[in-house]
Amino acid sequence: MRYYIFSLIVFIATLRTTAQDLDRKIEFPDVDSFLTLKCDLHIHTVFSDGHVWPTIRVSEAVKDGLDAISLTEHIENQPWKEDIPHPDRNRSYEIAKKAAKPHNLIVIHGTEITRDMPPGHANALFVKDVNELVVEDSITAYQKARDQGAFIFWNHPNWIQQQKDGIPKLSTLHDSLIKSDLLHGIEVVNDLTFSEEALRIAIENNLTVLGTSDIHGLVDYQYRIAEGGHRPICLVFAKERSEEAIREALFAGRTVTWFDNILAGKEDNMKMLVDASLSFKTKGYIGDTDVLEIEATNVSDAKFMLHNISVYDFQKNTDIIEILPQSKKILQVITSRNQGEKIPLEFNILNAVIGYKKQFKVSVPM
Repeated sequence: MRYYIFSLIVFIATLRTTAQDLDRKIEFPDVDSFLTLKCDLHIHTVFSDGHVWPTIRVSEAVKDGLDAISLTEHIENQPWKEDIPHPDRNRSYEIAKKAAKPHNLIVIHGTEITRDMPPGHANALFVKDVNELVVEDSITAYQKARDQGAFIFWNHPNWIQQQKDGIPKLSTLHDSLIKSDLLHGIEVVNDLTFSEEALRIAIENNLTVLGTSDIHGLVDYQYRIAEGGHRPICLVFAKERSEEAIREALFAGRTVTWFDNILAGKEDNMKMLVDASLSFKTKGYIGDTDVLEIEATNVSDAKFMLHNISVYDFQKNTDIIEILPQSKKILQVITSRNQGEKIPLEFNILNAVIGYKKQFKVSVPM
């Protein structure tokens, strides 16, 4: 009897774990003529200063339903090298690449150039041999990465260890890197932080917007997956599901970041994502009243926070309306204020940030 009870407990626990793993898969719709690829392009393992083996990073990504990851081990910061010596700096990539093959997960060859400010830390993606980047001069490291065809982005520009006020600042050196085609993107989201100032820098300097976990420990613990949390990701709008298509999209700047219910990106990219994720359908008036029902549908994993900026009021809501992930909501709009004119229902999406103190606006025809 004890054996059967124990077996039942194990079976139930397995079902719960399986259900949790299914629920944690991140889902966003494809946009226009592009696939929406879910990527985490800044993660670490024991081959630099992370705490897990590369295969764990692959398992976490598969559970999260990601399309691509990059193991970006520090070149200069190697605290475990006496315990895990690895003269070949490409080793973690090779282990992850092999582990990812059965899961059809794309593993991008990357590394982190780790320097004091300026220029600070930067990731180089799509490199061919990290060993060639082990040089003393930081600019030479950037150049060698770019010679290998790398996409290079500035990591955590708001990191208080290097910017004590938490405000990213574009130095003369960073400006020179941009003009020399040695800096192509900037992290707006890193780990648990978000920087509107970094988004401003991205827009003003035509840099690609990135959002990454920069995970060192376990994704499940850091982002409270069991409690419904999720890791930061970069949504990359690619022509196909391939490493080369991701590279093309990053250089073209087609990205939006998502973390902790914040969506951030350039306006044209945000428009593609919102148009694909959020739709409105007129259901008709309630009887012979002036109250019009509109059905809002959200097919993404983001929760949209709408702020009504139109002339209309609602029967069941204030001017702040939440459209939950993967859900529908009926809005009852009091239309008498329009005085017969066809005035659209307009919202600012408070958590869809497209600039410094600027949110994306959506308009619903009436």
